[in-house]
Amino acid sequence: MDLCKIKDPSILKEMNMKQLEQLAEETRQFLIENLSTTGGHLGANLGVVELTLALHKVYKSPEDRFIWDVGHQSYIHKILTGRGSQFDTLRQYKGLCGFPKRDESEHDVWETGHSSTSLSAAMGMAIARDLKNENHSILPIIGDGALTGGMALEALNHIGHEKKNVTVILNDNEMSIAKNVGALHGALGRMRSAGKYHRVKDDLEWVLKKIPAVGGRIAQAAERLKDSMKYFVVPGMFFEELGFTYYGPVDGHDFNDLIENLNYAKKTDGPVIVHVMTQKGKGYHPAETDVKDKWHGVGPYKIESGEKIKPVDAPPAWSSVISEALRQEARQDSRIVAVTPAMILGSKLEKFGEEFPDRLFDVGIAEQHATTMSAGLATQGMKPFLVIYSTFLQRGYDQVVHDVARQKLNVIFGIDRAGLVGADGETHQGVFDIAFLRSIPNMVITMPKDENEAQHLVHTATKYDDGPFAIRYPRGNAKDVATDEHTRTIPVGSWEVLKEGSDGVILTFGTTIDMALEASEKMEKEGRSIKVVNARYIKPLDDGMLHDLMKSRMPILTVEEAVLKGGFGSSILEFAEENGYTSQWIKRIGVPDRFIEHGNVPKLWEEIGLTRENIVQQMKQLIPNKQQRA
Repeated sequence: MDLCKIKDPSILKEMNMKQLEQLAEETRQFLIENLSTTGGHLGANLGVVELTLALHKVYKSPEDRFIWDVGHQSYIHKILTGRGSQFDTLRQYKGLCGFPKRDESEHDVWETGHSSTSLSAAMGMAIARDLKNENHSILPIIGDGALTGGMALEALNHIGHEKKNVTVILNDNEMSIAKNVGALHGALGRMRSAGKYHRVKDDLEWVLKKIPAVGGRIAQAAERLKDSMKYFVVPGMFFEELGFTYYGPVDGHDFNDLIENLNYAKKTDGPVIVHVMTQKGKGYHPAETDVKDKWHGVGPYKIESGEKIKPVDAPPAWSSVISEALRQEARQDSRIVAVTPAMILGSKLEKFGEEFPDRLFDVGIAEQHATTMSAGLATQGMKPFLVIYSTFLQRGYDQVVHDVARQKLNVIFGIDRAGLVGADGETHQGVFDIAFLRSIPNMVITMPKDENEAQHLVHTATKYDDGPFAIRYPRGNAKDVATDEHTRTIPVGSWEVLKEGSDGVILTFGTTIDMALEASEKMEKEGRSIKVVNARYIKPLDDGMLHDLMKSRMPILTVEEAVLKGGFGSSILEFAEENGYTSQWIKRIGVPDRFIEHGNVPKLWEEIGLTRENIVQQMKQLIPNKQQRA
């Protein structure tokens, strides 16, 4: 079958098992071939091929609402809903999104790039359905890793309490991005090893009730006995105690088992859990045998060997730079511990864990818990280093305010993926952390220009004793510069002049330093002298340098790979206002007030004007203003 010609899932309705199995095989091959060129979330999607086909055969989208959690396993859903022909543009600039996208298809009813949101969304949709007297199924498809998120457990509790008709598909592959952790994961493991429960229970009750005269009483007695024993022997009791009917475990690669159980679920009133066992990476040997889950999200690769296509001799990843600097510090200071919400692999903490296995804590997909646990560690004199993606830190915002900063605790935040991340798009662009952290009292925020400055800032953070300290660093590779043999502290709030100039000044930091230096050099050839400052401390500012700059009435251009609203440039405007520099000329370049979609980062920079050419243009507009006022 030509998957690019599929218009909607209705083609599945008349397919027999043999045809479904053939389609599953063709779908896997389609994914393997297409993602070898574009990259994407291969392992997760290979694991849900049969599950997705079975869901679309039994239910009817978009009338029935499919809610994917996390949305990276929705590729088969996209193919079945008419988007197969766009897969050569997957995660590319202006191309097909790698996550569900509401304006991309009516079949995408919920957008998600972060985990654990589907059940709350499902509850909201169920309430709306019932208030409008509608009759359709609501199907959150949630992974066992996402189920560890506190928000998912809150929603389970509410759905069970309200007895809403919601069918939760628990996609259990024993993985999130990395191996799952926690007591709930252990409970699911015990369910996996148990046999079918619900159908056996129903069949027994049916038989007992058929016994003449005494059948009902026997059934009631059996029910009481069952209730007293099932806690010891029955899978799914956790969910049943929350008010759910449990079906499973179900073989997620057996169409007969899947379709039979989905049909049972469809006929069941009230909340239902269908516990489906799947294998991440199924059908592609390199992904099937991937114990470190390096096939979760991949770039281009060679299909035959599974070899990743990467630039030769690439500099180390920024994540590796920070984790290695942390490891060096941990050798000198036994108080240092690393905490991460299910990101050991993504944030390159494997070597830290190998050397300090009792000082690395993966708490699962639980950002709020990770933040407050770090605060608890800090109250006892430890030096917790919370390694967390910028967009994942958003989920722990209240804990940063209430539990860390308010108590002025020495928690170090390693904010990974700060700035534009590219292909993962809107849900993962790390452009908000400066704005939402800068307003919090007691917070230090910094970003290194290269790996040498990074190791010194990590050292500074571990020696800092006056509150929380955040180090931002981007996705991708560092600059491969030489590093000093010995680390030193960099005074908090101190900036660095990288290039002198007298006509104007560019204040910037991190990833945008190189384009600022290039712009300055270009303008120098045109007879303009532009100073470039590495504003490595975003908070606090270098007040002394700012006073000198503003007293000289030198025009200032701020450049940041972060949102302009409330960002670094805003802090410069605030400084001018607070100190009476009312005639100071200041302009800002950064991320505009909208969500930035997926695409190649240089393309995104060009789209929002974060380029050398725009820096030159804005600087030229500033300098004449200075001359006119003189």
